[in-house]
Amino acid sequence: MRVKSRFGQLLPLLLLCWAVLLLLLPTEAAAQRSGRKTKAQLERERRNTLRRIRETSRILEQTQRQKQASVGQLNALKEKLNVQQNVIKDISNELRYLETDVRQTETQVQRTRQSLEQLKAEYARLIYAGSKTANGYNRIMFLFASESFNQLMLRLRYIQQYAEVRKAQAAQISNTQQRLSTQLTGLRVKQNEKGQLLNTQLSEKRNLLTLKTQQDQVVTKLTQQEQNLRQELARRQQGVRRLDNLIAQRVREEIARAARRAAARGAATARRSSGATSPSRSPGATSRTGSAAEAAAETAAERTDRVTLTPETAELASSFRENRGRLPWPVGRGFISQRFGRHNHPVLKNVVVENRGVDIQTTSGEPVRAVYDGKVLTVASVPGMNTIVMVQHGDYFTVYAKLRSVSVSEGQTIQARQPIGTVYTDAEGTAEVQFQVWHNSSNLNPENWLGRK
Repeated sequence: MRVKSRFGQLLPLLLLCWAVLLLLLPTEAAAQRSGRKTKAQLERERRNTLRRIRETSRILEQTQRQKQASVGQLNALKEKLNVQQNVIKDISNELRYLETDVRQTETQVQRTRQSLEQLKAEYARLIYAGSKTANGYNRIMFLFASESFNQLMLRLRYIQQYAEVRKAQAAQISNTQQRLSTQLTGLRVKQNEKGQLLNTQLSEKRNLLTLKTQQDQVVTKLTQQEQNLRQELARRQQGVRRLDNLIAQRVREEIARAARRAAARGAATARRSSGATSPSRSPGATSRTGSAAEAAAETAAERTDRVTLTPETAELASSFRENRGRLPWPVGRGFISQRFGRHNHPVLKNVVVENRGVDIQTTSGEPVRAVYDGKVLTVASVPGMNTIVMVQHGDYFTVYAKLRSVSVSEGQTIQARQPIGTVYTDAEGTAEVQFQVWHNSSNLNPENWLGRK
């Protein structure tokens, strides 16, 4: 009975030890998995932000080579300010997650220490209880004092289990000590990382203040050049109007050409239908078939609001439409310096400008590439917008303006990402391409079509 009593006392303690371990290990593993995923995501975002910082810095340096302040320089400073703020935001997010990790690790360390103390205390009790039967003589007497064979077997099993429990607890204590050491090392690493991030955050905030000072200085200089800015704005607006007229004209011409081609195909179908003689078809039926084909051809010829599509061009237009929001940028690096639609002038007060597309500021000599498969509809020179290329994608059109050189010709079939020219750099050192998207005669916001960089 005493054997059963002692074993009954040991069993709850063993179950408690294993329960503590089972509770600690999954929680720790889950926290590590969650921390790795979040940290990897934050690191990717931070690398992308740093890449944008490098790109914008190169563009800003290019505009700063000219002593005179320019709108391009102001746009580059604004973009770098935005990216710099994103850098600080990313660091703040990393710090927040890191602080959470530190708190979780500290909690785990505390729990592990408590578990270790419990294991040590229980092990001490086992050692003390075992010391009473430490020598072999006492164990033999303990076995021979059994009143029956069954009791002898129970006492023998108890001695074996007792030895196994001591061995298992010793291993648990060793493993727990090792885990505690690992947790403490990880905690020190995270605390050091937190300190480094705080220093980096302070440095980036100083950089932000420097950029704001530079921006204020450029705005002050540009304000003093109001007359030049108004003249430049007037030239730009004239160029925009010329480009709008050219695009509208080319779209109308393409609509008319597509309608004529559709009408010709319809007329040919009507002639073949009316000229065919079949024993099973009456002359009246042939006449009705020819009349229907002619009516369809006339309808296509009268269509002036949209491009009449063939099966091939309809498939191309559908594919272009399905890639909305995923099209590659027309340049490999750069940022949007002027967005689509109406917005205030960056310097001139009470002046609203309207943009048919997006202006993307980039580095000098940057290649300009097609965003999708298509056919070059127009290559032309527009005063104020330099050379432009217009590409047709079924009943969609993309326009690339402010090009210095062009490497494609009208009627040429091109592929997505194929270079079509290089960006133009003005006298102030600003390299900028304008990108537009049209659906028939409707002007669309290109930002809704371009993918994320």
